[in-house]
Formats: sequence, structure tokens, C-alpha cells
Amino acid sequence: MLNELEEFRRKDIPYSRVLSSMCTTPHPVAVEAHRLFLETNLGDPGIFRGTWELEEKLMRLLGEMLHNENAAGYICSGGTEANIQGIRAARNVMRQKKGVQKSNIVIPESAHFSFEKIGDILGVEIRRAGLDEDYRVDVGAVEELVDNNTVALVGIAGTTELGQIDPIKELSDLAVERGIELHIDAAFGGLVLPFMDDAPDFDFKLDGVSSITIDPHKMGMATIPAGGILFRDGSYLRALEVETPYLTSKSQYTLTGTRPGTGVASAYAVLRHLGYDGMKKVVEKCMDMTTLLVEEMRSLGFEPVIEPIMNVVAFRTDKAEKIKDELYRRDWVISTIRKPKAIRMVIMPHVNEEVISGFIQTLREVIRAV
Repeated sequence: MLNELEEFRRKDIPYSRVLSSMCTTPHPVAVEAHRLFLETNLGDPGIFRGTWELEEKLMRLLGEMLHNENAAGYICSGGTEANIQGIRAARNVMRQKKGVQKSNIVIPESAHFSFEKIGDILGVEIRRAGLDEDYRVDVGAVEELVDNNTVALVGIAGTTELGQIDPIKELSDLAVERGIELHIDAAFGGLVLPFMDDAPDFDFKLDGVSSITIDPHKMGMATIPAGGILFRDGSYLRALEVETPYLTSKSQYTLTGTRPGTGVASAYAVLRHLGYDGMKKVVEKCMDMTTLLVEEMRSLGFEPVIEPIMNVVAFRTDKAEKIKDELYRRDWVISTIRKPKAIRMVIMPHVNEEVISGFIQTLREVIRAV
């Protein structure tokens, strides 16, 4: 049976040939922490008391990093669940505050596809605001879409396609002015921007920000699943609560019931082990590799759609799909975007000079083929 499992596992493409994913090889301390907490279930915190305390410590750690030591939240399955909960809390809070029933939210056109699911699951109307020439959401377009039934605005700190950052400060000002919630999808950027010099404000430092998605299993190098949702304070969690009469807790604010403690342990282990300086070195290395990739791609005639803001970069080409398919046939994985037509790469911690060299060598062969 183990031989059979190994045979299936060998069919997977190793991360060393993956330039499309925002996940990466877990840090060794994350793997060990995962092993220690393998049987834990935070869906029943009265049994797993130590794991529950550890999650509280992790929330304080992440909250302080996001300029709010009193932030409340939890570790979840990933950015999709975190975004659902962020909008669900905003809807419920605005229903209580203003009696809003037919809710809508205003999101950028560049928002993650999880918001398609949010509209379907929560019955919330999704309104999409256009982007400016730099592929950031146009705040004027956002304002035009807001009405009395708008419960939340959404800003992205690290868009999936380009790694761009929306004008969060302006969105925050608008949210405060209109008395509505502001959810920030920083699933990727949340563990990049705090370790970059001169990064724009995107977090609880801004008064209008009510919730933030941040995924430790991305740049935090935790084991999967380890997404995260943080709120400005505990009132948002209370807006999500349902009674749980047969568990050791009287209520539950999470979306899933059974919830592994492995993500909590692995995320905490990496952040405590590396600290601020260690995480900063990881981000700096990724940015150095991004710069190297841009140089190599330019030597082949490819120009980036925008100069990289963080370690995500896309290169314009009318042959994006053909290039992606030919690379995949050679066991290299990249992705594409549609507007504009481009090939896209994410430079995660597993990407080093050797990976980039091997990729560029294969890309030269692909260029000749297409």
C-alpha cells in the first residue's frame, strides 16, 4: 500500500518546477510542528486547550504585525474561507447596525475568484469597479457603485495576477466617510509587505480597515491548510457565532466545524523561529530572484506588464497559452492572465538561481517551438 501511495506521489510536479503557485515547500520547523499537532481539532477547543491557547498567541503575533495587537480571528482553510468570513461578518454587522437586507459589496475587477463563490453562498450582490492604468482599483469607480445597501468595500494587497496593491488608504477614507466596512484581501501580500521597505499602508493602521485575509501557508511557509482571517476586534467574531450545544464550547464563529490545529502550530513555529529579521531575509531573497527573472526575461524580449511590486510578475505576449502549454509538456508550470495577454510567475522561497536558470533554458526551447 505504501508503495502504491509513493507511486501516486511521484506523479506530482515538484515545487522546484512550479512558478505559478502562491504556495511553497513548508519550512522544516513547520513540518515538525505539524507532526506534533497532527491529531488536534480546534473545532472542540475545550479538549485541545493548549492548541487553542497557541492560536490566541498566533493571533496576537499576526495582529501586532498588522498594527493591531487586539485583532481577533482564527486560522482557516485558506484565502477563500477567509474572504467568505470577512464579507459574512461585514454583512451581519451592517444588518445589525443599519438594517441592510439586500446587501452588495464593491470589489475590484482584479479581485480573486473566491468572490464569485461569496456572491453565490451569501446572496450578496457583487459590484465590480474598474482599474486604472496601473491595474489598481479606480476609487472614483468604487464610489459610483456605493449605495445605501453597500455593506463592504474590498481592497487587494497583492493581486493574484500581478501582485499589485490597491489604493487602500483612499478606500479606507471612503469606507469611513460612508460608514461601511472595508475588507482587505492580503492573502499573499500580508506576509510580504510588512517585511518590505517603504511598503504602502494596507492594514489596521488605517481606520477604515475592518478585516484582513492573510495566509501563512503562502509566504509564511506553513503547512497546508493555514489561511487566516483577522478582524479589528472581537465584535466581528460575535457577529459570526452559532450555538454549539454538544461541544466543549457554547458557540462557534468559524465556517468549518472540524478544524486542524496543524496550521496554527506550523504558522506559529515559522514566525517564532525566523522572527522579523528572518522573514525579511526570505522576502528580500524572493525579490532578488524576481529581479533576476525580469532581467533574464527581458534578454529574451519579454517585458513585464508592470514593474514588480512584490514577488509576482507577468510578461506580455500574444502566445501566452501556447507558451504555458509547451512548458507544461516539459513539466514546468506557469500560469497566464487574459487582460492583458501575459504569462505569469510567482517567485516563492523555493525559487533560486538554479530554478530560474533551468526555467530560462527550457523557455528558450519553447520559444523556438511556438
